[in-house]
Amino acid sequence: MNRRYFLLGTGSAIFSVLFASCSSNQNQSTSTPTSQNVSTSQQTSTIKIGVWSVIAEDILKFIQKELATSQGLEIQIVKFSDWVQVNNALKSGEIDANYFQHRLFMEDSAKRLNLNLVMLNQTYLTPLGIYSKKIKSLDKIPNGATIAIQSDASNKDRTLKFLQANNLVKLKDTSGNLATVKDIAENPKNLQFKELDGPAIVRGLDDVDLGTFLGSLRIQSKQLDLRPIVQESTNDKRYALGLVTLQGKENDPRIQKLNQMIIDPKVKEFINSTYKDAVLPVF
Repeated sequence: MNRRYFLLGTGSAIFSVLFASCSSNQNQSTSTPTSQNVSTSQQTSTIKIGVWSVIAEDILKFIQKELATSQGLEIQIVKFSDWVQVNNALKSGEIDANYFQHRLFMEDSAKRLNLNLVMLNQTYLTPLGIYSKKIKSLDKIPNGATIAIQSDASNKDRTLKFLQANNLVKLKDTSGNLATVKDIAENPKNLQFKELDGPAIVRGLDDVDLGTFLGSLRIQSKQLDLRPIVQESTNDKRYALGLVTLQGKENDPRIQKLNQMIIDPKVKEFINSTYKDAVLPVF
């Protein structure tokens, strides 16, 4: 896994790139710091924020340029190539907070890692969609089609409920538990399910009939021309990404300062103008 450290703010530049064991190498990247005048009487503090997606990274860079520098906050972005590791970094103290997950993902991760996590302000969601390079509409899905769905528990539950809403499957009552493929009661198209992590679904879309993934992955993989057959229209905040930290750190002045910045009207305008319908602000 590659972790790339971006130091943003007054007169700052990237200061290191750390390498850890991973299955593939990524190229080093650079970012241009933004310089703004900060009152000499105002002390600058630094906060480390873990991200996975380019969306969260871009939003934090925008916040640094437009809001944080003038308020004496320097955001150090710690970028991960594997979203499983971002909460581990929070647990180890490598970062102060992270900005990559929705509430259901956080709750599932907290159970697995034995962590007490706190969701602060939520800012945006990326709609789930059904994508294909072979099929143009739901009524053209053939019997026995292979569909790739995300393997993590919270997004798997979200996907199965989305498929049910589109009459592709019917689920058993899970009594509040997260749904799995084993909870499918009816499968009229005899869909064959393949569970992968989100980025792998995008990369392997040629190898399946259908793939379900979030709009953020379309942006992350630079496939903005890839359009969904059908996409969520919900603004359910359960799936909205927000700032997350360890319980007990939520009142840290640096975290509280950033927590207000991520719901600034300027941030909403940036999201709407940059990502269109692939990313939806929820504040």
